[in-house]
Amino acid sequence: MGVKSWILPLLLLQILFGKFGIAELDQHTERISGSAGDVLEDDPVGRLKVFVYELPLKYNKKIVGRDPRCLNHMFAAEIFMHRFLLTSPVRTLNPEEADWFYTPVYTTCDLTPNGLPLPFKSPRVMRSAIQFISTNWPYWNRTEGADHFFLVPHDFGACFHYQEEKAIQRGILPLLKKATLVQTFGQENHVCLKEGSIIIPPYAPPQKMQAHMITPDTPRSIFVYFRGLFYDVGNDPEGGYYARGARASLWENFKNNPLFDISTEHPTTYYEDMQRAVFCLCPLGWAPWSPRLVEGVVFGCIPVIIADDIVLPFADAIPWEEIGVFVAEKDVPNLDTILTNIPIDVILRKQRLLANPSMKQAMLFPQPAQPGDAFHQILNGLARKLPHDKSIYLKPGERTLNWTAGPKGDLKPW
Repeated sequence: MGVKSWILPLLLLQILFGKFGIAELDQHTERISGSAGDVLEDDPVGRLKVFVYELPLKYNKKIVGRDPRCLNHMFAAEIFMHRFLLTSPVRTLNPEEADWFYTPVYTTCDLTPNGLPLPFKSPRVMRSAIQFISTNWPYWNRTEGADHFFLVPHDFGACFHYQEEKAIQRGILPLLKKATLVQTFGQENHVCLKEGSIIIPPYAPPQKMQAHMITPDTPRSIFVYFRGLFYDVGNDPEGGYYARGARASLWENFKNNPLFDISTEHPTTYYEDMQRAVFCLCPLGWAPWSPRLVEGVVFGCIPVIIADDIVLPFADAIPWEEIGVFVAEKDVPNLDTILTNIPIDVILRKQRLLANPSMKQAMLFPQPAQPGDAFHQILNGLARKLPHDKSIYLKPGERTLNWTAGPKGDLKPW
């Protein structure tokens, strides 16, 4: 569609989103009732008790001490969840009364000079930690971890590899197959997503985002916003394999469209720009999810989710269908028509829902913790799994997990 044919929509948008300022709606919120949104405000205190294993510091605090960059990485939820639980009222010091057992092992804090996580040591670290708790306490051995939960926020969760093909070949670490996994990776019908996992948002530094907040009456003068890669760096752009071709299609179809502010450049005003946008694109990359989901919700920018098989964070609590827009990967070439045809009243309601503080809070891991935040949503997810079925408890001498399964390299001592 040519530029001239966009004149009418642009004028309409300027009238609706510029002169009158949709951002004014940030001052008004709308409560979701009769839907998943009701459980956002669940209070997990009094509904479960968590026992936190005390591990040698080499499994957690010393790892962070060697590389403090882990505190700001998108996988940092494992660190802050540990800190939260140590002072949480759901913590019990009596393991005999615990509903859940938590092993604070940091498996993502092994970074390259560029800050990318290397998961190659993770299986050995995790295996070592499980060996430690099973040797020093009796609780793992009663269920082989069925009443234990672990944070595994890697790209492909407990498959512990950043390349999907190799992650699939590796599969979930065998020793974790009975435990509940808390992970950012969520993709339907994938070997790296365990049934019963609790899907969480990636970590986004709350203080950093708060520092970039702009006044709520700022007009949302950008219709569609995206910053990120469209092609895998170093690969032939014609190949289109990256993001299953969805991002390449975005660029080829809309790079010259005046309603689309899209680029590979990441400006210093990135957070401010999201607060000036009506729609923020959240296309899949190598995996279906990205921090853009968190940023879009926090900044009141309607997330446009382009990932056919994504499993969204806290889907039993956050009403994604009501606050976001879902576009099939095959329909990316029609994205302009899809978004401009959304009725204005639908856009306004999504923005009012996004302005609800509970939506933003549920996506964040603030320090100190706050009611309804991501920490509490994890606990709510654990509470909704109670009571445990009696079948999880093994008979004396019974064992089903194979400690020697997996690649030989994983069996080396750590």
